[in-house]
Amino acid sequence: MSCINFIIKRSISTTAICNGKRNFKKFSLSTKRGTRIFKQQQMENPDPDIPVDKRGVRDTGYTSNGKFVLVQEMVPELIVPDLKDCKLKPYVSYRTPDVIQSEFTAQDLFDAIYSKKITEDFQKNKLNADGSPEEPSTEEKLTPQEAYLNARKTGADIM
Repeated sequence: MSCINFIIKRSISTTAICNGKRNFKKFSLSTKRGTRIFKQQQMENPDPDIPVDKRGVRDTGYTSNGKFVLVQEMVPELIVPDLKDCKLKPYVSYRTPDVIQSEFTAQDLFDAIYSKKITEDFQKNKLNADGSPEEPSTEEKLTPQEAYLNARKTGADIM
């Protein structure tokens, strides 16, 4: 049989009345990881014991033997053209008509680059017996492997 003790005792509690709960409404936290002032202090005086919040930011280098090594290729670079003499406006109106353009094919590329030179060489009799030009241009001197590598270089606009 169990016995229940109904004796009332007086005691002094050493804990706070709110039992560990705090009023967080008076703390201005802009994010879950600290205020803007706290983040600025972290950047100005880095403490090795407190980790710096880096969500959404990629490092521009790596750490080797406790030292940060900057890799210049990882630094973002904004390339902005000079639009001082440009007559176009910086926006496109919704009222502009739709531009319907056919797909740019290999035949179109050939016509744009090589056809003019081939017709000029043919009219001036500057072709060999096999049809190759006597004075090839720089594009005609490329091997297929060199042309493939040039097409995949940075800035070649191939996705």
